[in-house]
Amino acid sequence: MIQYYLNIFGKLSVYKIYNFSLLFLSFHFSRWRGKVVQSGKPLFVSIEPTTSCNLRCPQCPSGLREFTRPTGMLNDAFFQSLILQLNKHLFSLTFYFQGEPYLNPDFLKMVAFANAQGIYTITSTNAHYLNEESAKATVNSCLNELIISVDGSQQESYSKYRVGGQFEKVIEGTKHILQQKKAVKSRFPHVVWQFIVFKHNESEIDDIKRLGKELGVNEVRIKTAQIYDYEHGEEWIPENPKYSRYEKTKAGTFKIKNKLLNQCWRMWQGCVITWDGKVVPCCFDKDAKYQLGELKHQSFASVWHSEEYNRFRQSILKGRNQIDICTNCTEGTKVWA
Repeated sequence: MIQYYLNIFGKLSVYKIYNFSLLFLSFHFSRWRGKVVQSGKPLFVSIEPTTSCNLRCPQCPSGLREFTRPTGMLNDAFFQSLILQLNKHLFSLTFYFQGEPYLNPDFLKMVAFANAQGIYTITSTNAHYLNEESAKATVNSCLNELIISVDGSQQESYSKYRVGGQFEKVIEGTKHILQQKKAVKSRFPHVVWQFIVFKHNESEIDDIKRLGKELGVNEVRIKTAQIYDYEHGEEWIPENPKYSRYEKTKAGTFKIKNKLLNQCWRMWQGCVITWDGKVVPCCFDKDAKYQLGELKHQSFASVWHSEEYNRFRQSILKGRNQIDICTNCTEGTKVWA
């Protein structure tokens, strides 16, 4: 883990630290004044390689095929032009929003380009496309962090949420990436097994930790689930409150545990970019309802500091409970193992 953190710090620069200071001060000054100030540029950006996915997860609009926005693939030339606008200040780039990243044939080429620009790179995958060849290409791309979704310790529990998935594919994919790392004596990617806790799999947490340790993954991360219809989420919400973002009411329905404050650090430190160049405020806007700019025709800087973006930030400070994507936001309720 020491080397993991050293690699993170290695992506910093004097300008990125200075930019972080601007963001931090802008955010807290905005909270204090109740009026938006934005002097910095984003440190963390998520970009969507594709909206396509091979699975049918029931709490995912990509899996449910419920998008109103188009399905497609991130174009490599567009991606590179975007990164050249961001590389000076961007610390971390997550290659994920919706969909399965490995379905984009240029995905690892884009990872390699971002790494060459001094950006920390992360992706999340269901591991069904991690064969020997793609695992080798992943290691060669210098991807910094690989999150593998493994929401069960056996096929029955895994496939209840990862509908259409094969637990053995996850195991095989994990083994391939670990073998390729070992073959070239690489410390990266940092391999994370991410286990989303639901009612049907909460008894398997110790099993997944043990299995992850046996295989040799770098980290097992336990994560609480976002439930769309959480008021009637009895089927999915864990009984152990430690692993739930929600609590039961006297009426027998559920409500979010945390208080919805009129502030959001995410609106100052980063954003999400869809495969076709739309800028949306965060990962809770899965259908890109709140489009704040369009990067095929605008520069990123003009979008980030635009009146439209600042109006959205202002609406957060004024009344976050009036914004639908915020009402199911439980930022800060992750559980780390």
